[in-house]
Amino acid sequence: MTGKVDEALGYEQARDELIEVVRRLEAGGTSLEESLALWERGEELAKVCRRWLEGARARLDAALAEEEEEAEETEGAGD
Repeated sequence: MTGKVDEALGYEQARDELIEVVRRLEAGGTSLEESLALWERGEELAKVCRRWLEGARARLDAALAEEEEEAEETEGAGD
């Protein structure tokens, strides 16, 4: 479950921390317990990033739909 602190993270902050988590996991040398904690943190950060990206996609889709609507209205007015 993602905490309130994670929800306050910006996309870039979450992405950068996720990169660091992955780097530490790939480097090895951590205990099983620490590796599991890092993996769990990585999953939380990935969810934060995914929410930001989904929000950006929704905003982009809405803007494109609005632009298309305006273009159709303009074409219809010219008939």
